[in-house]
Amino acid sequence: MKFSASFDKKKLSQTSNGVEIIPTVVPHSLADVSAARERYGGITPHLHIDIADGVFAPNTTWTLGPTERLPESGSAAYEVHLMVTHPLQQGLSFVRAGAKRIIAHVESFDHAEQASEVFDMWYKAGAQEIGIAILLATQLEELTFYLQLCDFVHVMTIEKIGKQGFAFDERAIDRVAQLRAKYPDLTISTDGGEKEDNIDDLARAGASRFCVGSTLAKAKDPAKEYSRLLNAAAAV
Repeated sequence: MKFSASFDKKKLSQTSNGVEIIPTVVPHSLADVSAARERYGGITPHLHIDIADGVFAPNTTWTLGPTERLPESGSAAYEVHLMVTHPLQQGLSFVRAGAKRIIAHVESFDHAEQASEVFDMWYKAGAQEIGIAILLATQLEELTFYLQLCDFVHVMTIEKIGKQGFAFDERAIDRVAQLRAKYPDLTISTDGGEKEDNIDDLARAGASRFCVGSTLAKAKDPAKEYSRLLNAAAAV
């Protein structure tokens, strides 16, 4: 498959000058989401929730119960990263529970037509943005027919997924740069191992959203660490 930019760009978000630093949580319960919301709520409205099914990703996380809603969903900008084999129903559940962005993996779909049907159902349920994620080992060419269906690309910047604390992989910088060169208007989000000494390289390569896990989770002063990351990315 040839990696080509010849597609309808009407679904792509325009890259803005703004930078988003998005704290992440890998929850074992709804209480973990609430705790993360409390920790970061005074810093940013954004929160990235990792959901894993034990198949697509090796670990298993909490997922929504039938009556659960995301805390403060009216004001919090939740995005849910579905590291699952069959994302349709979980995506619908999270949208109905207050998530504004849903991210599904290109590796979860057999073909773009299947993704189109799933994304259409999420949009109709109320999703404001949908992202397509790609693992570090997957060829970028696999994204070609998915990009016109969604709002942004979510590039994994670690080799293993599912938990916080995995080391950043330098190969991700070139992947972001390749996407930016092919698709100048594409919004690019990155996820995994982001910290002050690599976030500027990712921003320079073309990313504008950065999902940050352990760096913020381990910070004694998360607001101060958030500001450092934001300044490092925005200074590029």
